[in-house]
Amino acid sequence: MAAKSTTGVTTRSGGGSGTGAGAGGRGKKVFAGPRLRRLRREQGLTQAGMAEQLGISASYLNLVERNQRPVSAQLLLKLAESFDLDVRALAGDQEARAFAELNEVFADPLFQNAGLSRQDVQDVASASPNVADAITALYQAYREQLAGQGLGLGPVAPTEIIADRDKSDHLDVMKFPVEEVRDYIHANRNHFGELDEAAEALHEYGGFAQDELYIGLRRHLADAHGLRVKVMPVEVMGSTVRRYDRHGKRILLSEVLDAPARTFQLAYQIAYLEQADLIDSMVKASSLKGEETLRLARVSLANYFAAALIMPYGRFHKAAEDSGYDIELLARRFGTSFEQTCHRLTTLQRAGARGIPFFLIRVDGAGNVSKRFAAAGFHFSRFGGTCPRWNLHDAFRSPGKIITQIVQLPDDTTYFSIARTVRRPGAGVLAPEQELAIGLGCELTDASRLTYAKGLDLKAPEAVTPIGVNCRLCERPDCAERAFPPINRKLIVDEQARGLSSFTFQNV
Repeated sequence: MAAKSTTGVTTRSGGGSGTGAGAGGRGKKVFAGPRLRRLRREQGLTQAGMAEQLGISASYLNLVERNQRPVSAQLLLKLAESFDLDVRALAGDQEARAFAELNEVFADPLFQNAGLSRQDVQDVASASPNVADAITALYQAYREQLAGQGLGLGPVAPTEIIADRDKSDHLDVMKFPVEEVRDYIHANRNHFGELDEAAEALHEYGGFAQDELYIGLRRHLADAHGLRVKVMPVEVMGSTVRRYDRHGKRILLSEVLDAPARTFQLAYQIAYLEQADLIDSMVKASSLKGEETLRLARVSLANYFAAALIMPYGRFHKAAEDSGYDIELLARRFGTSFEQTCHRLTTLQRAGARGIPFFLIRVDGAGNVSKRFAAAGFHFSRFGGTCPRWNLHDAFRSPGKIITQIVQLPDDTTYFSIARTVRRPGAGVLAPEQELAIGLGCELTDASRLTYAKGLDLKAPEAVTPIGVNCRLCERPDCAERAFPPINRKLIVDEQARGLSSFTFQNV
């Protein structure tokens, strides 16, 4: 049921089936022994050496590292001061992500007789996220091999093919360049400080006026590179929205682009012309392979620079904090679209000037996920869609309206999310505009800093909506919106009874 908040946005209640809103937040003790041990080893310190720097006893540090004591608030502050550490790094984001990915791996029927419990998986993720990542990578390679065999691209397929038998479904499990680049961005928490600094320096050097940025960028391209910008009719440009005419010394933009998109395309072109060396060095320093993957990574980093030039880090971060992360106000101030603004918010992870760690997801009307980033520890499925109980999908029912929701994942981490539709320009009747839904969220502990949470009771248990990663990986019973049974649970088929869900299954 939807309830109107004092901020003019809509929130969906959870129907009273969730646990307390603080389950994943305020009242949760932080046991971070393995993470603290890794930090100490990375610093080349003994327990005695680190204990001395932190002003605690070596015996106490030993207990913390063995998870026999939680990390106190005072110790967190000392760690942040002594090692320039983001305290969220000890909150378990990396381990939570590793746990979610391992859950996907071990949900495969291949492991149904392995006898692995959730605690077994949690132990691996907590003790060594790098080992967990290696297991996930190995499983991904296994899936790719099966997919290739199913498509006739390799040796004769084995008798058991786990992926769907339809060849188009085999394609879904192959790791394409876009997935590799997503992993690269995720590993960097969607923050690239070198590009932010370069963009701020250029913004300052160019003396760009924020309310006339498009004009300023056109002038810069003309003065610095001798390039003219020309807006062309769609009959000429077709489906191309930007073209760099090197020989004609022109940048051609399609008339279908709105003002924020035109500004962004010019900023991207400046990244390509002026930051190629920096971007190339960043790509070469990564572990990415393959020409398509490397090209896509360069495009992604150029896009990052473009956003950073339009929304300079320091100025944008301050405006976000001062406004309570009011996305529409920020968009008007910086001349950006709703989606551009949301995307930029996910990048605010500069040491000493961090914003709220947000996650972002973009879906179309069919539920296809076309963009996902997670500075927060939100768990996205690598191999599927999202949960139908998440009101991200409800945004299509109220186009252009912001709706809010408190959601809780099966591991009890709780998030505050907002969702709204956006439109991509079309090219007339024969190529209509596309409607997409954007979801942006953060941990519930940060929600009080958001203008969208004003007037909402963030602690009310009934306000929490329990969700899953997706139906195949969710073990919540009695969900009326379940589309598929969990992949690692045995079905219970009762011909004489029917529950809320079409699927009843055995619990562990």
